[in-house]
Amino acid sequence: MFEIEWPWAFLLLPLPWIIAKIKPQPAKTPQKIRMPSYATLSGAGTDSQSVTAKNNWLEILIWALLVTALSNPSWLDDPITLPSEGRDIMLAVDLSHSMAEEDMEYNGRYVDRLSVVKAVLSDFIEERQGDRLGLILFADTAFLQTPLTRDINTVSQMLKESQIGLVGRATAIGDALGLAVKRFNQKEESNRILILLTDGRNTAGNLEPDEALILAREEGIKVYTVGVGSDGRRNMGFFSMGSMGGNNIDEQTLTHIADETGGKYFRAKNVQSLQQIYAELDKLEPITDEDETFRPKLALFYLPLLAAIALWGLVIIIRTARQWRREN
Repeated sequence: MFEIEWPWAFLLLPLPWIIAKIKPQPAKTPQKIRMPSYATLSGAGTDSQSVTAKNNWLEILIWALLVTALSNPSWLDDPITLPSEGRDIMLAVDLSHSMAEEDMEYNGRYVDRLSVVKAVLSDFIEERQGDRLGLILFADTAFLQTPLTRDINTVSQMLKESQIGLVGRATAIGDALGLAVKRFNQKEESNRILILLTDGRNTAGNLEPDEALILAREEGIKVYTVGVGSDGRRNMGFFSMGSMGGNNIDEQTLTHIADETGGKYFRAKNVQSLQQIYAELDKLEPITDEDETFRPKLALFYLPLLAAIALWGLVIIIRTARQWRREN
């Protein structure tokens, strides 16, 4: 659809005529008797007047084209509906030393807990088309690895590059929850979902989980907590003390955080249960905003502008040719 964005610009069309009317006229010189020249008698003067009239019409057309360019004509394509459904999901992943425990069976062999979390969580991230994701990593403290973004490939890559011990050996659950509250607070309208994965209890950080819970509840952040780790001890060898399994998980605190924020606590004892958890999280209600539409706009002001420049160049060529013909 063709559209004129600034139609008021056409009010400038009579501007040259108005200027010509109000411009002071030069003083009249005394009339002298003039004999018509041979050129006038032969009709050359008529041709000159005809050329001048044509130039005037060209100048009028140039001005009209310039005014048309100023009105900013454009072409609007058909409306495109933008996807409005989506969720703001912050992932908080534990990188404490205990995440190195090889008590999770994956593809027929036992691997460490973080490797399983990365494998399953990567699939979960790839399915988050339309969602905004962020990544928080925590151990002795918590730091924001990736802010909320729709670039899920970057979030997935940052998760793959995370390493145990990157920020210490302890577990700062309160700091991770508090950092998520701070980052979500910068979003005015969001359903604010935090998925917190840990295999232990709060043993470090500047913020206690109960203190961070108060902040999360006030900001309306829904927290889903996941306790990672198998049950029982796994024999690691003759000289090994064995694994403490998932007995070190503070399930009471994680359950309390989830219940108080309207979320839910999950226990991931193996790969299958972790996959089921993500399938359950996938059923979360999306944001219910009204659909937004976008109409691609193609600016066309340059077309009358180029035409005006071309015509003005033609006028200059005509005047130059006339002057050269007179002098020769």
